[in-house]
Amino acid sequence: MTGRTAAVDAHHHVWDLSVRDQDWITGPELAPIRRNFALEDLEPQAHAAGVSRTVLVQTITVAEETPEFLALAEGSDLIAGVVGWTDLTHPGVADELSRLRDLPGGRHLKGIRHQVQGEPDPEWLLREDVRRGLTAVAAAGLVHDLVVLPHQLPSCVRAAQRHPELTFVLDHLGKPPIASGEREPWATDIRALAALPNTVCKLSGMVTEANPKDWAVSDLAPYADTALEAFGPSRIMFGSDWPVCTLVASYAEVAHITAQLTEKLSESEREEIFAGTATRVYDL
Repeated sequence: MTGRTAAVDAHHHVWDLSVRDQDWITGPELAPIRRNFALEDLEPQAHAAGVSRTVLVQTITVAEETPEFLALAEGSDLIAGVVGWTDLTHPGVADELSRLRDLPGGRHLKGIRHQVQGEPDPEWLLREDVRRGLTAVAAAGLVHDLVVLPHQLPSCVRAAQRHPELTFVLDHLGKPPIASGEREPWATDIRALAALPNTVCKLSGMVTEANPKDWAVSDLAPYADTALEAFGPSRIMFGSDWPVCTLVASYAEVAHITAQLTEKLSESEREEIFAGTATRVYDL
């Protein structure tokens, strides 16, 4: 995917249903991924795609998951960073971040993510207790991954404005309505977020936002182009969103699609997207 350097996959998951249920995997559409996905399943696919380092991202709001991910990263040559979860609203969030850092593999903790997309309050990120948590994340030298729906993007803009000391990483382009083909107000909100220097965007999760029965790379291109134009390659990073992506496309297909979406860029710009940005932002 890059001309000179090995690629970084800045967004993937693993889970073991015998250890913990993934209660979000419900209904017939998600049935194909209601099974275990282990690091051993990912490794050969990542290496075949030219990926040498990855960022493992939280899946559920359970405190025990993050220490497990850190331990997994400590024993892995592939996982270079972990974006975990902790309760941002807890008064002791700073102490908890310090505790996580002291655990086996704690050096791999690079960011914190909360499932904001599931919060009924569209301005959840702006609550005082959440703001205190975000301040603690910044003080710990970590980044904050944003998993949100399009209608929550304006609150992301305001949160990034209020916390200039914190880097916000937008997962999956803010989940634009690719299946419907609509671009507004998503595009306007993306540009507003990108106008802030402490924001970054993952070129990830697009295939599962398209029409699962009838889609093409050309359906994704307008959204990828909007993000690329707004953020620029040095603030865009590739993420597979494996294994969620397998609902629609294999790991190899997602890597190839992302290469297609960025093929008009220069070699140095593609290397930023596929390695440089993630390496810098997550301090890999």
